[in-house]
Amino acid sequence: MLMLTVVLFFACSKSDDDPNDNNPSGTDEFKKGMLVNYADNIIIPGYTDFIAKMDLLEAAVNAFLDNPSAATRDAVKAPFKTAYLAFENVSMPYFGPAAALQLNSYVNTFPPATSKIEAGVASGTYNFTQPGISDSLQGLPALDYLLFSDNAVEKFTTDTHAANRKKYVRDVMDRIATLSGNALSQWNSSYRTTFVNSLKTDVGSSIGSIVNQLAFEMDALKGPRIGYPFGKQSNGIVFADKAEAYFSGISGDLAVANLTALKNYYTGASGDGIADYLVLLKKEQLNTDVLAQFDIAINALKAIPAPLSAAFTGSPATVEEAYKQIQKLLTLLKTDVASATGVQITYMDNDGD
Repeated sequence: MLMLTVVLFFACSKSDDDPNDNNPSGTDEFKKGMLVNYADNIIIPGYTDFIAKMDLLEAAVNAFLDNPSAATRDAVKAPFKTAYLAFENVSMPYFGPAAALQLNSYVNTFPPATSKIEAGVASGTYNFTQPGISDSLQGLPALDYLLFSDNAVEKFTTDTHAANRKKYVRDVMDRIATLSGNALSQWNSSYRTTFVNSLKTDVGSSIGSIVNQLAFEMDALKGPRIGYPFGKQSNGIVFADKAEAYFSGISGDLAVANLTALKNYYTGASGDGIADYLVLLKKEQLNTDVLAQFDIAINALKAIPAPLSAAFTGSPATVEEAYKQIQKLLTLLKTDVASATGVQITYMDNDGD
């Protein structure tokens, strides 16, 4: 399983005169407004949208399972892509409720453990609640495999375990709905208040979590989404089937969506974000550099011909260029932005970066 290892810390209260907080109290009003913007205009709407997109996917999946055919399966492709793209908008806030629920691990650990999924289908026995064990048996990557791998339609019709396979898919769908619904519910209740009132930049604070997750998601883009299947940790040997959403062929679209979502988190979209916070801290040039590098990296990803899995070997120079631009952006976020905002990077990656 290709994943980054993240160490999560939860905020503890600190006195207002904390000598370790390098940001003056005069910025508290700005920080409160920025965090309200993140909660009310980005994070909560992101979960709401993802759940709505999953509802549309569920309707299409149920139509396919009730009457499996090439036509009904093909009708799943568009809502599946739309739902997966929507998840990229909620992958970033992997703190608070999402971290407690291990939402990202359960919903988007890739590549899926296909042999173990098949074993679960055959036996009709599986457990989706075992952290680190069942992550790769479920979520969107499992649906990607079950619905879009070779001979998928036949496996829902003539296969001995067709009934079990249908149940497995429905159980995966239910699991995603439960996890995302719980995350949204917690954001809509007590956690929002906790989040918007966490005005420090220490370990576990809201700003600390946002900056950490910006860097973490960039590391995930550089590693599991692009670098690992491209052979960056295997002496140049390409493992195209390890790419995100390999079976449906939307890996490139997801990578672009992921980085675009990260830019929205960095800027705060239509409200104040980390970009504006840097300007407040008189780090205008750094902010200009980061914004420019976001655009360069996004355009480099868009230049990769689809499907991404084929481009690893068919257009390696284009993939290499995107990889280099992602690395540059990662360095800016993980080192320069973290330093400028007084945030300690607390997660650990697996490639020594």
